[in-house]
Amino acid sequence: NASALIYACALADFADINRDQFDIVAVTGNSLGWYLTLAAAGALDAQGGVRVVDTMGALMEAEGVGGQIVYPVSDADWRPSQTRADAVDDALSRAAAENAAAFLSIKLGGMAVLAGDEAGLAALERYLPQADERFPFRLARHAAFHTPLLAHVSRTALKELGPTIFNKPRLPMIDGRGAIHQPSAFDPEALHDYTFGEQITSTYDFSRAVEVALKEFAPDRLIVLGPGTTMGPPIAQELIKHGWRGLKSKSDFIAMQKNDPFMLAMGMDDQRARVSTGGAQAAAPA
Repeated sequence: NASALIYACALADFADINRDQFDIVAVTGNSLGWYLTLAAAGALDAQGGVRVVDTMGALMEAEGVGGQIVYPVSDADWRPSQTRADAVDDALSRAAAENAAAFLSIKLGGMAVLAGDEAGLAALERYLPQADERFPFRLARHAAFHTPLLAHVSRTALKELGPTIFNKPRLPMIDGRGAIHQPSAFDPEALHDYTFGEQITSTYDFSRAVEVALKEFAPDRLIVLGPGTTMGPPIAQELIKHGWRGLKSKSDFIAMQKNDPFMLAMGMDDQRARVSTGGAQAAAPA
């Protein structure tokens, strides 16, 4: 039931945004967040969204294989670390040389989410140098999302969930490639093929999605839906990477958030209040 609960909480947050104060200009999300994006933007109605989330959750539970590992590609001050990025590339190459299945699953700001079968995960754990005393860190109850290892799940989803489930969205949507789906160019077949095809079997580039949200829509604020606040750091790391509003470090970001927060996380009570009471601004929920 976890997927459906996350879906319900996130959509409740989206519905709670004060539209007299904020004009929503685009929506994006990470992994499961893509299904939430579809629902928030109107490409899925409430019932269709629940059907997609429940179907995909059940498929992953029944047919998911492999697992995921997270590893930092930023330093302690949330700046990109080429050394750590190179270590990830090297570990993936060495795993491939052993014919172990290991892939880059998600580009998540200052984190690389890696996935593979048991041999691939074991190889990654051997070859990735220890970082920050706890990485590489294997995620519990996770399958090898966004990799070719889930091609069989994709085939089932494409059959069970047809393109007629989609509606013309009300808002632009930014997917896991950084591609923008505009309401004026709605193509249910293309949306269907991506959502249940490439989105399941290929790397999800949330970092790119955030970059596109910033550079193509230039929002006054980024609103991060709940539950929780786990998406805050990856987004902040992308802001620092691109020098958004002059940010160069974690301390710069913290100072900005104290003085005039650019990112408003609805999982934090003080920032949630700002979403309901701030001035009229453009925002891109993530």
